[in-house]
Amino acid sequence: MAEHIISLQGVTKEFDTKNGKVVALKDINLDIEKGDSYGIIGLSGAGKSTLVRTINLLEQPTEGKVLFDGEALTGLRSKDLNLARRKISMIFQQFNLLMQRDAVGNICFPLEIAGVPRAEARAKAEELLKVVDLEERAHSYPSQLSGGQKQRVAIARALASDPEVILCDEATSALDPKTTRSILSLLRQINEERGITLVVITHEMEVIKQLCKKVAVIENGEIVERGLVKDIFARPKTKAARKLFFPEGDEKEKTKGRTATMNRLRLAFNEQTAYKPIISSMILETGAPVNILYANMDALLEEQKGQMVICLSDDKDTAEKQKAYLIKEGVDFTEIPEESEYYEYPLHGFEEEVTE
Repeated sequence: MAEHIISLQGVTKEFDTKNGKVVALKDINLDIEKGDSYGIIGLSGAGKSTLVRTINLLEQPTEGKVLFDGEALTGLRSKDLNLARRKISMIFQQFNLLMQRDAVGNICFPLEIAGVPRAEARAKAEELLKVVDLEERAHSYPSQLSGGQKQRVAIARALASDPEVILCDEATSALDPKTTRSILSLLRQINEERGITLVVITHEMEVIKQLCKKVAVIENGEIVERGLVKDIFARPKTKAARKLFFPEGDEKEKTKGRTATMNRLRLAFNEQTAYKPIISSMILETGAPVNILYANMDALLEEQKGQMVICLSDDKDTAEKQKAYLIKEGVDFTEIPEESEYYEYPLHGFEEEVTE
């Protein structure tokens, strides 16, 4: 059985404001296993940043416990808590580098605080710059570095204390798409080669798709859904998850005015069905055409996934045959009622009522 390196048990966080109490987190229960790349995703204001700051107790929970490697962090004295935090590094959206220090100096900083001899700290910092492919910029100051280079220095600094966990709080939000891909690739390499647990806080689904194996969806301070990324991609159970995995803006605009909104389906293809000629075979078997409104392929880590919005036959019996064919082929689909937003409706195969 896998070990939980982080465990949140009944964690609630309240803030006192001039307008009264604000509940940022509500009874959070979350277990993260050693070596996981675990994403926590939610829209702005969902509580995800408060949650990540609760993991390392930068925010003390109002109620509940936070355990690290089986030991409770909540209730520790400041000295003991600071020692425990050395095994939990953090990477920030705005890099948080010291402007008066060069790249080596920034990486050395946490080592100096820990009392590591200067020569030893410098040697380790130079080695970590090689890990993040930035050794030629060892003596460059933050003002001389690009955003991606700054984040690589921040990653090297996070590695300096030999952490067991790295918390990434919107670590790529300030970067362009190409740089984001390179940083996510570096983080994935660190996770796989060093076995360091990653906890990734983000509002961007592309970050989850490229980096994380598991994900928890947070909404209004509550975890509303969790599981393997590939499973939630195929069968999201909650409206919040469907909004994040199937953001409606682009597809709605692309399909607007192109056809009637009757008999629309959203298909979700897995690694077994992504490359099969499902639609053409369905047309041949049922003898009825299908209008493809939108389609794209996604890569979840190394696995290919697909999404498609189609319009079935106007004939009810024919449409039922088309749906039966999809069920036979193992394709998950969402039925989209006329003039309705598709994320309001569960995928085929989930008959239980979902409460959020």
